[in-house]
Amino acid sequence: MGADASRRSLAVVLLSGGMDSCVTAAIARRDHDLALLHVGYGQRTEDRERRAFQAIAAHWGVERTLLARLDHLRAIGGSALTDPARDAIDARRPDSAIPDTYVPFRNTHLLAIAVSWAEVLGARRIFIGAVQEDSSGYPDCREEYYEAFNRLLRVGTRPETDLAVETPLIHMSKADIVREGVRLQAPLHLTWSCYTEEEVACGLCESCRLRLKGFALAGVTDPLRYRA
Repeated sequence: MGADASRRSLAVVLLSGGMDSCVTAAIARRDHDLALLHVGYGQRTEDRERRAFQAIAAHWGVERTLLARLDHLRAIGGSALTDPARDAIDARRPDSAIPDTYVPFRNTHLLAIAVSWAEVLGARRIFIGAVQEDSSGYPDCREEYYEAFNRLLRVGTRPETDLAVETPLIHMSKADIVREGVRLQAPLHLTWSCYTEEEVACGLCESCRLRLKGFALAGVTDPLRYRA
């Protein structure tokens, strides 16, 4: 499955339950033992995402898991993911190129939890399924953001901490991610990507549309059911 078991280090993987984070975990587990982190922040599909996380962890037999909460992100608001009164389908602001589904500075909050846990566990890597090339243009999914965060990590942790964030999908298209997931036998059938629905995916939000496009271009049947 990768590196020799006697030399495998521990990696914390941020696993939302979506396709990108699932494939990221599949990549990480080739060379690392896994600790899986899931964070709820009051997003519309929070319950469904948590169920996907638990199913993926069970599929791989990962027992070292952490369910964390960031309820203040919903209280702060500013995103169609945390405010059901906002439009998560069109999700465009007239004053910005960034979709309204962007949760302000979310990934920094998530990574802060991951770093704290990784330091305690003695992990050597943190994996996150950020995608820059074929995504919604979120500013905290850019390569330069993770380069900056790794600089912060080096000065903000104990001197003996040997830890870095890895983004193996950062320059992959959704089709590439689907192909890699199939190659690594990632349980894509257990994942959830829809921004608005929890039982049958809407097929209309940007996350659904990007996922559907990726599966279509990869020539693979998407195992999820869609309304549209």
